[in-house]
Amino acid sequence: MVEWFKKALSEDWEVTPAGGLTGEAYFAKKDNKRLFLKRNSSPFLAVLSAEGIVPKLVWTKRMDNGDVVSAQEWLPGRELRPAEMQHQRVADLLHKIHHSTELLHMLLRMGKKPITADDRFQSIIKRLIANQLKDASIEIQDGIKFLEANLSTARQQKQTVCHGDMNHHNLLLTDDSQLYLIDWDNAMIADPIADYGMLLNSYIPKEDWNGWLQKYGVQLDKQLLIRMYWYLIADSLSFLSFHYERNESDKFEERIEKLKELNIQLALL
Repeated sequence: MVEWFKKALSEDWEVTPAGGLTGEAYFAKKDNKRLFLKRNSSPFLAVLSAEGIVPKLVWTKRMDNGDVVSAQEWLPGRELRPAEMQHQRVADLLHKIHHSTELLHMLLRMGKKPITADDRFQSIIKRLIANQLKDASIEIQDGIKFLEANLSTARQQKQTVCHGDMNHHNLLLTDDSQLYLIDWDNAMIADPIADYGMLLNSYIPKEDWNGWLQKYGVQLDKQLLIRMYWYLIADSLSFLSFHYERNESDKFEERIEKLKELNIQLALL
């Protein structure tokens, strides 16, 4: 694969794997120049770059076999620390993404369909039934009951571009203090609470939720909490099927415990 990427470059570039599960990303270095290379990245990358959400896209090249190589600026920096997810700049970046008409129009032109709460619910139930998990535990049954009972509330939101994997590993803080959100493979059009609900639940103490949401630009109320937990439980049920299908029993049990915790929190709403 290294030699394949070298074909997209002029001579004398040093190409090394960037890590990750897919093996589709590489670093390239020549003198003082550095690039981040990726194979068959989404056309969405160009709009993300233009909006300043990811590092600058330098070029794209179509190879003889039809594959496309994209090259982005490689910027020295680090991933955001978990405690830094509370900062205003994270809320500002998410707000910018969720309110960008350019990003939304590009995903729609690419053929992405908005994912409604009804779509999500039906997909989850179908997958649980296929894996014979629908009645496998009280935690799963309680989660399904909550999703069904609150489906009408989950419908009540304008859909926007969502990243789909809001964790601190995907936020790059450069040495010159620029913040970028990277790894857009899970991009979707959905309720934006799918992004910031995940962030709140994973990184922000409950007593600080209202403050963070004010930074983002929304008010905390009962309806918002119901929508947030709706998507958190939907994620948990989806991951249960995911781990079951891969025979990952330890991760499956961890997800059951997390689902149990969410169900307990629901009782306190």
